[in-house]
Amino acid sequence: MLPSDSVSQISEKKKELAEEQIQKERKVVDYDTREPIIGGLVEKFIRPDNLAEDERDNKRDIYIPTYQRKFVWSIERQSKFIESILLGLPIPFMFMADMKDGRWEVVDGSQRLQTLDKFVSNQLILEKLQRLTHLNGFTFNDLPLSQQRRFRNQPIRVIVLSDKATEVIRKEIFERINTGSDNLKDMEVRKGAHQGLFYNFVEECAANPRLIELCPLGDSKGNRQEREELILRFFAYSETYLQFKHQVKVFLDNYMRSKDNGFEEEKYKTNFLKMVNFVEKYFPYGFRKVRNAKSTPRVRFEAISVGVHLALQINPDLVPASMDWLYSDQFKEHTTSDASNSSTKLRDRVEFVKNSLLGLT
Repeated sequence: MLPSDSVSQISEKKKELAEEQIQKERKVVDYDTREPIIGGLVEKFIRPDNLAEDERDNKRDIYIPTYQRKFVWSIERQSKFIESILLGLPIPFMFMADMKDGRWEVVDGSQRLQTLDKFVSNQLILEKLQRLTHLNGFTFNDLPLSQQRRFRNQPIRVIVLSDKATEVIRKEIFERINTGSDNLKDMEVRKGAHQGLFYNFVEECAANPRLIELCPLGDSKGNRQEREELILRFFAYSETYLQFKHQVKVFLDNYMRSKDNGFEEEKYKTNFLKMVNFVEKYFPYGFRKVRNAKSTPRVRFEAISVGVHLALQINPDLVPASMDWLYSDQFKEHTTSDASNSSTKLRDRVEFVKNSLLGLT
């Protein structure tokens, strides 16, 4: 930050030019906000099936330009978007451009618009819904008629750029929206969705000075809730790793949700501190691969932290006879092949550490 009494090196002439440039560039992104209903939006987007593919765009009132035509959303993500609308949750604005021929070009929102089209035309079967679970397996026509009407009449917020916006400007807006943002990490989402005593406890453990020393992450990961992610994995896998099947995010979300009604904080804190104390005492580099490592791989943290906890559950007074296994090819293989969605590999890596500490390998 500049001192309050510092002298600006920017001349008055440059400031005038900057003001003129801002005013000029603002004019080409003139816009207004509309709230069309889903039914009307989809009808304007529907492709007449009796026309050849290259003729269809010209018959649409709303179309997707070639630079962003590819549809990439999975069925699960499409289903979650539809679920959000059915629940009445707010969804992001779509961006359209009012073209000189009176049609709207989709600047941002093609995935959402195509999802709406697929759902209303019964091409999407909902799956893996977490709130409206009774709707799994439903198409649009399977909804009660009242819900079909409400869905069609649900307004969608759309920012419509004026026809002053050139193709260059429209592409720039698309790029800024889609690459200028920084998607939230899973744990950052949980911070907003699962605030409460257990999340506060996870944050408290993540701030433990000895853990921070033993488990370096670097600023970029540390500032994105990565240490909280590791702590959550420690508790979830320590308690229920044999129940893990696949999809780490869903598994951890469900585990956090299970703690909404309370947990034994003193017991969890004791288990956490015993694990940290043991790692500090017997692991030369803590959770690091090497002494000067600046980051800690998730699989290595999982293997060591959960393995130590499991071993201490069996022998609370454990003193390992040897730590040579820590440098073995077998341990390296367990902790360099992630396969985080593999229940077998998760079990193998934590049990390898447990058994090695107990002298059972």
